[in-house]
Amino acid sequence: MNTQKMKAAVCTKYGSPDHLIIKEVAVPTPQPDEVLVKVHATTVTAADTMMRKADPFIARFFLGFSKPKCEIIGTGFAGEIVAIGQEVTRFQIGDQIYGETAFKFSANAEYLTVPETGVIITRPDNVPFEELAPVSDGPLTSFNFLKNLGNIQAGQKVLINGASGSLGTAAVQIAKYYGAEVTGVCSTSNVELVKSLGADKVIDYTKEDFTKNIGAYDLIYDTVGKSKFSKCKKALSPEGQYLSPVLDLGLLFQVLKTSIAGKKKAKFYATGTMPAPKLRSFMEEIKEIIQKGKLKSIIDKRYPLDAIAEAHRYVDSGRKRGNVVITVA
Repeated sequence: MNTQKMKAAVCTKYGSPDHLIIKEVAVPTPQPDEVLVKVHATTVTAADTMMRKADPFIARFFLGFSKPKCEIIGTGFAGEIVAIGQEVTRFQIGDQIYGETAFKFSANAEYLTVPETGVIITRPDNVPFEELAPVSDGPLTSFNFLKNLGNIQAGQKVLINGASGSLGTAAVQIAKYYGAEVTGVCSTSNVELVKSLGADKVIDYTKEDFTKNIGAYDLIYDTVGKSKFSKCKKALSPEGQYLSPVLDLGLLFQVLKTSIAGKKKAKFYATGTMPAPKLRSFMEEIKEIIQKGKLKSIIDKRYPLDAIAEAHRYVDSGRKRGNVVITVA
């Protein structure tokens, strides 16, 4: 029995950040196929805050009905392997890795365990842990939508709505890497940030409605779900695609409808539900982009683990630019 203790961020019940506490719990013991990771950095994402609130309500059927089944929150992390199970062959003690725990959560802690076959890969040289912890959020999701789902091509005209968030800042860089002509949409205060990421054009949504640009875009990637396919349809090229990771009944209907008829398509995918080998392959491709200096995690704020509730409040405020990182070790 492991008597070593660690600090972990625990969600005691659904609702406000006030229900998040720092608790001392036992350091987990790796199963035969698992590695034990000393966490250096982890994240707080918009998805994390939605899970904290059990929003939408249907999430309770997966997360736990009255309270979270997995008390320790968080999914993205970067750190160092300090112990391995006897069946582990892909990694060894001392390996520096990053990735996500998916529906196992438990990343907002000093230590965590993850299967060696999970969504984890080795750290690229000279990239700080705090820049790698968010990769399984914005970069992984945006890579799936642009490269895998949208089949982005050089020369295409791509619009990123919500270009200053975690998904958006990654999407602008990924789209530019693949040779697209990129338009970013954001608020006035974030225009310069989005320009600095390489966007060819930036639209301030308080001054211009991009949906009025008839036939202008081959791909519209709405990272924040603030627009609708029905409204964006006219702004798409004849065989254009509307992509969004934010699902509601309206988008679900359009995804089903356009899969049957029409050249313009609406598409959605829950990236986190993809098989671990597929997500790992995406992570390896993203790693190559990072190593080429073409993708960098934009970090808005850093908090210590003890300030987890404050970090959640900041993400809830809707003012986040890029990523919020929790520094652990």
